Amino acid sequence: MASGGDRGRVLVVDDEPQLLRALRINLRARGFEVLTAATGADALRAVAKTVPDVVVLDLGLPDIDGLEVLAGLRGWTNVPVIVLSSRTDSSDKVSALDAGADDYVTKPFGMEELVARLRAAIRRGVAAPATRADPVVAVATIRIDLAGKQVTRDGEPVRLTPTEWGILELLVRNEGKLVTQREILRTVWGPSYVEQTNYLRVYLASLRRKLEADPSHPRVLITESGMGYRFIGDRAPD
Repeated sequence: MASGGDRGRVLVVDDEPQLLRALRINLRARGFEVLTAATGADALRAVAKTVPDVVVLDLGLPDIDGLEVLAGLRGWTNVPVIVLSSRTDSSDKVSALDAGADDYVTKPFGMEELVARLRAAIRRGVAAPATRADPVVAVATIRIDLAGKQVTRDGEPVRLTPTEWGILELLVRNEGKLVTQREILRTVWGPSYVEQTNYLRVYLASLRRKLEADPSHPRVLITESGMGYRFIGDRAPD
């Protein structure tokens, strides 16, 4: 269950007072509890103090670049982060997602679109009940603990964003089976995202960089061209 208002607690980080005011009013009207910060330093302190359900983070902050703030957060928390930016270049989006963002919204944006993305991010950040016994899955040097929601590689912890974990968990729970692109998008992002296959390419590339010995020749997270993805692994003995 979300920890804030009816919809959850949102921390909005932006140095534009008018935008902060507009988001505070509109999101509160939709049932969210809204906290705000105007600098990167304030944002880092606010996350530690208030434990939001999701962070909306502008990249163009006056004191610290938004990507540095994101890196600071990812050093200790998996809170879902939606980057909010006027930067439209695809390389900026990839950089933000690689740095650990869960989503990327370009200014100007529609309020209903942002609300949908907030709800999806909060869903991904909430632990879903297990559908069967929670196993430990091991392949090569990777160990995935579905109960503890932890991943290690070569014995070292691998930090995943809530979105990356959602994708990996879905694939692992369907070990050896083809999971279609639409099924992943519907399960992890929500029904309104089933056509956004470009999301998956970015996230699978990130997961492979974190998990595969040779990301350019994956042996664990396999692409079935035009259809979906498959997790290939051997279950660890009990």
